[in-house]
Amino acid sequence: MKSREVMVNFYRTLVRPHLEYCVQFWSPHYRRNVEALERMQRRFTRMIPELTSSMHGPCPATKFGPKACMLENPRAVMHIQDPASQRLTWSKAPKSVLVIKKIQDDRLLQPFKELCIFLVEVKNMIVYVEKKVLEDSALTNDSFESLKKKLCTFQEGYDDLSDRIDFIICLGGDGTLLYASSLFQDSVPPVMAFHLGSLGFLTPFNFETYQSQVTQVIEGNVAIILRSRLKVKVVKENRQKKNGVQEDRLIVTKLGENETGRATKQYQVLNEVVVDRGPSSYLSNVDLFLDGRLITTVQGDGLIVCTPTGSTAYAAAAGASMIHPNVPAIMITPICPHSLSFRPIVVPAGVDLKIMLSPDARNTAWLSFDGRKRQEICHGDSITITTSCYPVPSICFRDPVNDWFESLAECLHWNVRKRQSHLTDVEDY
Repeated sequence: MKSREVMVNFYRTLVRPHLEYCVQFWSPHYRRNVEALERMQRRFTRMIPELTSSMHGPCPATKFGPKACMLENPRAVMHIQDPASQRLTWSKAPKSVLVIKKIQDDRLLQPFKELCIFLVEVKNMIVYVEKKVLEDSALTNDSFESLKKKLCTFQEGYDDLSDRIDFIICLGGDGTLLYASSLFQDSVPPVMAFHLGSLGFLTPFNFETYQSQVTQVIEGNVAIILRSRLKVKVVKENRQKKNGVQEDRLIVTKLGENETGRATKQYQVLNEVVVDRGPSSYLSNVDLFLDGRLITTVQGDGLIVCTPTGSTAYAAAAGASMIHPNVPAIMITPICPHSLSFRPIVVPAGVDLKIMLSPDARNTAWLSFDGRKRQEICHGDSITITTSCYPVPSICFRDPVNDWFESLAECLHWNVRKRQSHLTDVEDY
């Protein structure tokens, strides 16, 4: 009986996939698709410079000493392409673009109009913009009025853009990229961000040469960086009073008297999840679990759970290290902890984190995602955080490494100091 189970498992894992592959491979329609894909891959391979090193580092040796070795697992969970070779291509020519503009910034009106005219009249693109952007009084009674009729509009929270947008162009600062990420809770189109805001750590492109840069993106074969996001699930306990008056803020199911329900919402977060004490004068008191195990209780002003992209934002201000976005990790940073030994820590990207109010907490906590959607967390509520499978593909100006260090130098002035002069005297002091 055991040998039969072994043979069945062998067939399912090894033989059957190869048989299905052969059937599909020799199908004429499938064969044509494979040949077209191979031609496209060969064409782009010739355009990509040969890589001499991997951003993941060398493949580790799996033999340790004369007899020890690592047990091989035939069921690979995940395969990650080397970030240095990640480049954008199109299965079909892009036709639609979403333009995100910073609201109520008069400096962006002229670049916004120039970009829309270029995309519509020169590139024949379908351009989507936010409805409230076109309601700006500065865009009325203008020569731009005739083009406004050709633009498609959307409203956040009402229109689904998931299957309409081929790529995104952001005009503004880092907030425009965070906003673009929040519009797509699943797969995110490639994002091209122009630096027209105040900081611009995540916006590597200058607008002066936007025509050539946008054209290059439309043609494909540009470097991209996959900025990981956090998948956050908030579960709230809901109760109703006997007279039917709502006791808590969020009720998603109709409950009877004294009945308890659970409301669940999910979010995709690019920078950080922040749990803080809100307006309370007491310290926040929350329990932090990792893969179901209680690892610590946080007492202080709060806690930041961020992605590598978010490590240069609020977490950096709270004393955390800055992590390159290609490093698969989650950073946990306390906010003003009432402990001298509570330092920021980095955990693997695949762990499951859970945050709850401690049973003896004196007050509630407050939760926010990338600085938005602020809400109160009460006893019995929980926040589950892990790495999302839907990253934000950001288009690079040069490549992931050079762009990141350029942003560190230009935006954060990393390690800027007055240089020490050399000694003119040969004597030692």
